[in-house]
Amino acid sequence: MKFFILAALFAVAAADSYRSAEYAPKYEAPAYKSTYEAKYETPQPYDFSWAVNDYYNDYSHSERSDGKVTTGSYRVVLPDGRTQIVTYKADSYGYVADVKYTGEAKYPEYVANNYKATTYSAPAYTAPTYTAPAKKSPTYTVTAPTYSAPAPAPAYTTTPVYKAPVVQPQY
Repeated sequence: MKFFILAALFAVAAADSYRSAEYAPKYEAPAYKSTYEAKYETPQPYDFSWAVNDYYNDYSHSERSDGKVTTGSYRVVLPDGRTQIVTYKADSYGYVADVKYTGEAKYPEYVANNYKATTYSAPAYTAPTYTAPAKKSPTYTVTAPTYSAPAPAPAYTTTPVYKAPVVQPQY
């Protein structure tokens, strides 16, 4: 019985110390002030065109817009020799393109084995020759060590003289 009473006391103490979520601290999301202002301008009318025409390239593009409807065309020379011409119109209903091709596609004719494979002859190898080096006996020379007399000790000619300290007068 004592055990149950003790357990009940701990349960009451734990319930008193518990704070529910309503007492938990609340933090607001940080407020960031944006310095960017979106400026939407109405589309302006424009008109442009460009073209490249040289030995390798023949491209062109032109486009015109009144702010609501955009029309244009471009042309490209394809690798097969044809020219692709695209005329398009883009407005609030979408993009509509008309694609046309001028010229006839030309492909090079396939010719089987129009080259002769190179033939190689096997190289002629000769066996390498090996000459053993002449064996030479090592020669040793023995020389006796040489000794010299040690250097004489330095000779001191004078003995040091010590002076008595000078007594300073007291005032």
